Amino acid sequence: MRLYLTTLNPTDSVTGGFLPAATALGWDVTILTDRPDRYAGYPGCEVVAADVRDARAVIDAVAARHPPGVIFSNSDHLQAPAALAAEYFGLPGKDWRACVTAKNKALTRRALAAVEPVRSVRIPPGGDLPLDLPYPVVVKPALGVASEDVVLVDGPDALRAEVAEIRERRPAEVLVAEEFLDGPVRTLETLGDGGGGVRGAGRDAGRDAGRESGGGRHSGGGGVRRVLGGFATTLGPPPRFIEERLDWRPPDAGHLPHLNAALDAVGVGFGVCHTEYAVTRDGPRIIEINYRLIGDNCDFLLADLLGVPLHEWILRIHAGEPLSAFDLAAFDLDAFDAGAFGTDGPRPAYGSVVSLVAERSGTVTAAPPDLPAPDLPALSLSAPDAGDGVRLWHRALREVGDHVEVTGTNRDYLGLLRAVGPDRERVDAAVDAFRKEHPWVLA
Repeated sequence: MRLYLTTLNPTDSVTGGFLPAATALGWDVTILTDRPDRYAGYPGCEVVAADVRDARAVIDAVAARHPPGVIFSNSDHLQAPAALAAEYFGLPGKDWRACVTAKNKALTRRALAAVEPVRSVRIPPGGDLPLDLPYPVVVKPALGVASEDVVLVDGPDALRAEVAEIRERRPAEVLVAEEFLDGPVRTLETLGDGGGGVRGAGRDAGRDAGRESGGGRHSGGGGVRRVLGGFATTLGPPPRFIEERLDWRPPDAGHLPHLNAALDAVGVGFGVCHTEYAVTRDGPRIIEINYRLIGDNCDFLLADLLGVPLHEWILRIHAGEPLSAFDLAAFDLDAFDAGAFGTDGPRPAYGSVVSLVAERSGTVTAAPPDLPAPDLPALSLSAPDAGDGVRLWHRALREVGDHVEVTGTNRDYLGLLRAVGPDRERVDAAVDAFRKEHPWVLA
């Protein structure tokens, strides 16, 4: 089996997730990238330079080499080109239309109009600002990522000023302004082998929050979309929306019918998807749909919590395997309780990823140790019971000597701290002890 993986900058999900997964599956790997120097020397991989944002260039690069078995990308920016290339070669893949719709926030709102009444206005370059918005509103780039240039504004003057500032950095980009969705932020993580409704996980599965349905090339003749889990998101203070922490919290059964309808409206059925939504007084409302695997090390946390080789499963879906080939008992949420965790237990009951965020601009003068490997022992912590049954991993995103300029976005992360354990109390104690004993220091 030959995997063609299209990618931009290296990410942990690619270098620590999908590439090792392909190796474990015994696949040959060709990396197609516009930054081949960043992947030079990666073991066992052929690296080929290509304009991976252009489906025509991807198709040409693949056709000139080995016959493809899988064409896959986990990049926000490359879903549609990869899907089109997979379709060209007759391989399983996502519907490119769904990829385009999910990536473009204006198109997402257009697709969701019949599912949820969220006021949203597209602002093209040089376009007039809308006059009748329900303030406060959120202004953001239609094709943005990482919370960059996402700002809450409280009136027309603030909107005008913010749009003008964003235009200095993004003069040719479409923006959107949409009503602020007030309520706790949650995520839904799904995996599907074709078009079709969400099926609930564990004890909620019997309630059939979703359905099975068919659908041609993108489903292999019929498909199911399964809930993997979800997280509760802690955001930094407004007007920015930096994600500071994600805590394991599978979606409420009552939310699934609405979320199912939203994903169906956008066309999400095949492969993995990371959906963010707010729990408003009117019920769940979609913030954005990211037609890829959740990032910032939460993919590894999800794999830890489920106790499955998640990255391998995703690749196997793209190779044409159905979900029924996997151990779906992993999705039994009844197992997620304190009694399920132990030294030799099957998996932890709770987990968090904490973003270690720069609070001010400066130069890094001290940084915590990097704990990159899942099989490393938990870091020794002096606080009583701080590490009791908890495993910690720390991923440094900066180095001593780096200058950090605070932007109010996810680019302000200094490191990511992942923790799994029996319950939130012990996870919190271990996280707090780590941060106290191993702080990031900026001067």
